[in-house]
Amino acid sequence: MKQDPSILRDLFFSHVGQTSSSPLGIDIYKAEGVFLYSHQKRYLDFISGVSVSNVGHARKEVIDAIKEQADNYAHLMVYGELIESPQVLHAELLTSILPSSLDTVYYLNSGSEANEAAIKLAKRVTGRREIVACKNCYHGSSQGCLSLMDSEYFKNSFRPLIPMISHIEFNNPDSLDIITDKTAAVIIEPVQGEGGVQIPQSGFLEKLREKCSKVGALLIFDEVQTGFGRTGKMFAFEKYGVTPDMLTLAKALGGGMPLGALVTSNKLMSAWQTNPPLGHITTFGGHPISCAAALAALKLLLSESWVGEVESKSEKIVKTLAPHPLVKEIRNAGLLLAVDLADEEKAKKILYLLLDEGVITDWFLFQKTSFRIAPPLCITNEELEFGLEKVLSALDKLM
Repeated sequence: MKQDPSILRDLFFSHVGQTSSSPLGIDIYKAEGVFLYSHQKRYLDFISGVSVSNVGHARKEVIDAIKEQADNYAHLMVYGELIESPQVLHAELLTSILPSSLDTVYYLNSGSEANEAAIKLAKRVTGRREIVACKNCYHGSSQGCLSLMDSEYFKNSFRPLIPMISHIEFNNPDSLDIITDKTAAVIIEPVQGEGGVQIPQSGFLEKLREKCSKVGALLIFDEVQTGFGRTGKMFAFEKYGVTPDMLTLAKALGGGMPLGALVTSNKLMSAWQTNPPLGHITTFGGHPISCAAALAALKLLLSESWVGEVESKSEKIVKTLAPHPLVKEIRNAGLLLAVDLADEEKAKKILYLLLDEGVITDWFLFQKTSFRIAPPLCITNEELEFGLEKVLSALDKLM
């Protein structure tokens, strides 16, 4: 559908809600592979729509799956009553690559909803009410997920929020004493995303797993950002040898379509059925078109060499950018990287300099001196080198 870009821009600012005072306002009419196209220029997508487009944009296999499913049926009924083949086939494939204790999938629409469901299920199963999260965590913007944050800056305007939330410190084993036999669950990102790509130190997740098991608290890993190959393994927890009781997924899960999921054991998931029945319901969770796209995307990730190439591409980024005098540190978990300039103003300016260069990057909610690099996993070495040249050019202009 073609529209006059200037008219679209006016309509955008008049009728579409924005959550910042200065949105980019770039009119994108097409996306393909690792590039976005406006009427003025081509942009390299160096953030994958914030870790969504792991298989790239407009991948033929995903588009064909969407079209085929749309021809068959779209929405049928509230989730959980009818057998819809895209859900079933995707759940079968997804659980086949997960530990045997993660054998059942409950589909939702987003990462926030997946984390809400996980917290509810933990309370239902354990009969406890206390939840432990992590400082500098981000699990979503709904009231329940907002309650998990420790940032008063983001929380204060929306109180009252859910009570009985406490916080551990990422990579601080001494803070695990907060977890007790009154704790229903601990929810944590195995690699902190909005905290600026904070990597777990050796032994930290293992000690967390041991503590949860000892006191009977459920361990929830939020892999909304890190799932589906982003860190060089299909799931980040595989890198650290720690299996959670529940796994939450979204972003890249849907292959570009909206989809979230809570994955756990069939035994735990069955608690939705009683006391009360319909313990968690969703109208559009597991939408068949989204699940068809998810199935196609997962098959691609399993058949292509992209996930196996993540670490070498990550090393190329670090090797290229680390020597620049403005770069103070690069924290990387595969193709999720934080380039730290140790200067908040420079970190803000670099985003706009990169836009001028035709590269889209982003910042972090809780790490203001860094900018994000997280390209689609399908990016070629040539495309990656092209993007890194643009980043170096922007850094030079910032000097």
